[in-house]
Amino acid sequence: MVDIETFRKLALSFPDTVELPHFEKASFRFKKKIFATLSVVDKRACLKFSVIDQSVFCSFDKVIIYPVPNKWGKQGWTFIELKKVRKDMLKDALTVAYNEIAGKNKTAGKILC
Repeated sequence: MVDIETFRKLALSFPDTVELPHFEKASFRFKKKIFATLSVVDKRACLKFSVIDQSVFCSFDKVIIYPVPNKWGKQGWTFIELKKVRKDMLKDALTVAYNEIAGKNKTAGKILC
């Protein structure tokens, strides 16, 4: 299990990341691009993966990591249940999501697991 503060600490550990409101959630952004959101009420994160990375992470356990069940999920947005995920898996997932966004910015250096 990962608590809310641990999630925030991990998400904000990436270079040039900021936390900003996004509707009723918190968003974590690199240069205005969201790579993760956090629902405190649901104790659930939503991360942006490529479709390939999404399939890799979702193959672990669909009760813990699964696509958002709508058109956003088909674009790589993926839910992670913080009550059930291991910290090391979440850290890997956040790293991949951050790199998905930051890697598209030519001035960004990728962070590797």
